[in-house]
Formats: sequence, C-alpha cells, structure tokens
Amino acid sequence: MDEPGRVVIVGGGILGTMHAVIARRRGLAVTHLEREPEGRGASVRNFGLVWVSGRRAGPELALALRARELWAEIADFAPGTGFRPHGSLTIATSEAELDVMREAAVLPDAKQREFELLSPREVRSVNPALQGEFLGGLYCRADAVVEPRLTLPALRAALAGPGYEWLPGLAAVEVAANGVRDSRGTWHRGDLVVLCTGADFTGLAGPHLAASGALARDAGGAGLRRVRLQMLQTAPLPGSLTTSVADGDSLRYYPAFEVPSRAALPPQAPVAAANRAQLLLVQRLDGSLTIGDTHEHDEPFAFDVTEGAYEHLLDRAYALLGTALPPVRRRWAGVYGEVAGTTALYHRSAVKPGVVLVTGPGGRGMTCSPAIAEETFR
Repeated sequence: MDEPGRVVIVGGGILGTMHAVIARRRGLAVTHLEREPEGRGASVRNFGLVWVSGRRAGPELALALRARELWAEIADFAPGTGFRPHGSLTIATSEAELDVMREAAVLPDAKQREFELLSPREVRSVNPALQGEFLGGLYCRADAVVEPRLTLPALRAALAGPGYEWLPGLAAVEVAANGVRDSRGTWHRGDLVVLCTGADFTGLAGPHLAASGALARDAGGAGLRRVRLQMLQTAPLPGSLTTSVADGDSLRYYPAFEVPSRAALPPQAPVAAANRAQLLLVQRLDGSLTIGDTHEHDEPFAFDVTEGAYEHLLDRAYALLGTALPPVRRRWAGVYGEVAGTTALYHRSAVKPGVVLVTGPGGRGMTCSPAIAEETFR
C-alpha cells in the first residue's frame, strides 16, 4: 500500500468504518459495503468505552494507548461521535477489592494508564453522583467514552465526499483476488480488500476460517469464538456522572488487574458468577444510563434475555449511586467475536491475494479499532 489506490471494505461496524477512516487519512479511495442499511451488531450494542484501564500490560496496552490518541484526533474530524475524555472510576466495596487496586496503582505501567487510588471523599469529589457506600476507587484518567449509536453515522458523515463511496444494503457474497462480488452481482475491486465481518464466522469468511483452523472447537478452546452479552438503558438520570463507573467485579475480568492480591477476592454472588457479570455504567449524552454487562460463551445462544442478570446489575448500580435509578427503557443482547486462548489481540489473515480478514478483537473492539485499522495499512 505504498502508492495511493483504492480499498474495498466489507462491513459497516466500528472496525470496518475505522478502516475507512484510516484509509482516507492515507489518501486512499474507499468503497465501503454493509449488508444492512445501518450497522446493527456489537458496534452499536456496547458502552462506547475507550477503555485503557483494564488492558493487559505490553502489546495490548500499547495498542489501546495508540487507539486513545487516534480517537482524540478522529473526534476533531468527526465531533458527532460524542467523544468525551472524562476517565473512569472502578469502585471498591470491600478491603479485598481495595487491595487489588492498591497493587494496580503502583505497577510500572500505572502512569501510562493515569491511575490514581482515591479515598471515598476523593471519589465523590471527582464524581459527585456516587453517593453510595464504598471504600475507595481507582481513577483512570486515560479512559474515555463515545456514543455507540451515533459514532458510525458521524464517522461516515465526516468521510462523505470524493474518495468515499458508502454502499449500504449490499451483502458481499463472493471473494476473489483483489475483489468482492455483491448480492446484486457487481464486482468491487481494489488494491486491497478488507473483510471486517464481525461475529459472522459462517458467511463470506466462513470457508476460509474453517479451512485455516482459526475457529475454536468449543467455548473453552483456543481460536475465534463468539460471546453474547446483555445490557440495558434507562431513562435520563437527573444530574451528571462525570466519569464512567465500574464495580469491583470488573477486577476479575480485566488482565490489568492480574496482581497477587486478586487471588484473595471472595467468590462472586451466584447470579453474577453464573452470568460472568460485571457492572459497567456510562451516562449517555441525553442523560440516560447504559448498564451491563454479562458474558456467555456456550452456543447456541438463547434468543431471549435473562432477567436475573439485569436485577443484579441494577442492584449494583443502585448501591454505588445511592439513589433510585430511572426507569428502564430498553434491554438488549449482542454478540461479538473474540480470539481466545492465545496472545493474539485480534485475528488478521490473508484470504486471497489482495484480500485480508480482520476480526475478533473481542471487548476491546470499540477501544482499539482505530489502532487495529492503522496496523492494516502499515
């Protein structure tokens, strides 16, 4: 990709759209296909977190930090994303959780994450909406947030013009060297074709993934797998959350907190353990709260949602805020793809000459998508 040319991108989610953004920044023309009229997958069914705090030390943290830089630049280009660099607070409600935070706050990479351990009074000073009972919190100034339901159209609006062709409602059904054929029979060819097909492991990328052995054989195996999550959104909350918020259960799931004291954390509540639940709480621009989430690995996934998990997460949010929550307005489930059981941060492979597949960033997809796209064009 040393010379200016054309890129064909399949997939209108955040990963595909960020490839379009980075390609245009490099002066490349872009043809962008999406099978739906608008992105409907995990890219719009998430918190919109640009989450540096929990990333594993080493390449994962480096990728997240680079992505954080790019998000700030892209927000200037596309202000409609709702990018807000307001940091996050992970709240401790037990001494065991506080011990994990103390260790994390003095790790060699704590300065890169902009960690600071806060007392309860300091937590409330940073985020006055937190009026519940807790022992302290870990402040991460490097974290940020965007609006997941607004980001994709905002990015495309900023891209609109010569050099960018957006083709919604067209599924890519066949792939060949340097090209794909859409569902109407038209071939789209470029110097590079990038397939960003998300958690769909059986469609256009299916034969390649099956033949290459990239798919995990079961939920606990190494390779690409799918993860289902549940979330909800409330009506607007009176007042403002000045940071994103996580509870102590998130210490169990994020690799940044793999410190010796983590082994001393007591068992999760049964409903939380059964749903691999952690509380993440983000206020949207309209004042509503996005609350989640859960993690399900065993397929086939149910078509309905589990109320017990929602009740647990709402109780946790109430305990930290110390006030009644607004009514729930919507609930949903989403599915994303991730690479499990390996040190890889995502999956990239050559499908045909001039055709690459990029998928499986997991829960780091919204955070790291601009940096992943940047790596594609190196």
